[in-house]
Amino acid sequence: MTIWLSIAAGLILLTLGAEALIRGAAGLARRFGLSELLIGLTLVGFGTSTPELVSSVQAALSGAPGIAIGNVVGSNIANILLILGLSAAIAPIAIEPRSFRRDMPALIAATMFVTVVILSGAIGRFAGAGFLIAIAAYIAYAYFSERVRISAPEPMRHEAEAAEIHSTQSPLVAVILSIIGLVLLVIGAKMLVTGAIEIASSLGVSEAVIGLTIVAVGTSLPELVTSVMAAFRGKSDLALGNVVGSNIYNLLGILGATALIQPVTVAAEIINFDIWVMVGATAAMALFAWTRRSVERWEGYVLLLAYTAYLGWLAFTV
Repeated sequence: MTIWLSIAAGLILLTLGAEALIRGAAGLARRFGLSELLIGLTLVGFGTSTPELVSSVQAALSGAPGIAIGNVVGSNIANILLILGLSAAIAPIAIEPRSFRRDMPALIAATMFVTVVILSGAIGRFAGAGFLIAIAAYIAYAYFSERVRISAPEPMRHEAEAAEIHSTQSPLVAVILSIIGLVLLVIGAKMLVTGAIEIASSLGVSEAVIGLTIVAVGTSLPELVTSVMAAFRGKSDLALGNVVGSNIYNLLGILGATALIQPVTVAAEIINFDIWVMVGATAAMALFAWTRRSVERWEGYVLLLAYTAYLGWLAFTV
């Protein structure tokens, strides 16, 4: 029971820390005159992935590479099969063509890039640096492409996300908020990773399985709640953009930063099975979104069924 309380407390601290960090960083960014669009693309986009980032880095530093990589692979699988599937089951998701043509190929390329590196059995600092260069190039391209069509749905979404962050505080308060957020993130990640390692040991399962399930779903809970609430409010079209953007950040940003700080080896089960589930989920999302320019309810149910089958397979093979 104590272990589960530690994990729950860790997830709560990660969520609160990410929120404080985003608000503090956004406040500082506005003080320096950065646009809402740039804040939405960078600080908000990357900020919502900070729970996964600090958890993976903490796991790598703690000698638990299975959790570090499993967290990213499992989060991407959950984002597509669980979050996008549930959002589409609630309300069909319309596709914004121009953003789809830009972001989906970027996600497919990132998935292929990362898969090739993972199949080598390890992610070193050189590969990590390559991932970070790729995410920087993607952000720059997205920013400049969206500046020329500022009234289009996708740029407006990024601006709306940034505008929702009220940051009228002074620079000192913004700095304090950012520091508090970082502290909460570090403490929360340590509690989560420590609890996950203990659970893996007590249940006799690999750390990779815990990373793919408990840690991955736990760190994706904020995106899950946001997407489901958006679907109930009739704004389910936001779900696809959030999932695609989050998955790109996870693959290139989180794995890149983690490997640059601490190179990691890849668990055999991830190479043999889970990475291919992620590739298949990404392909299914692209196919569903491309046909009829929407993700229909029945396709959402297919994604949810696939996630249920995936969890069942993990439970069966433990």
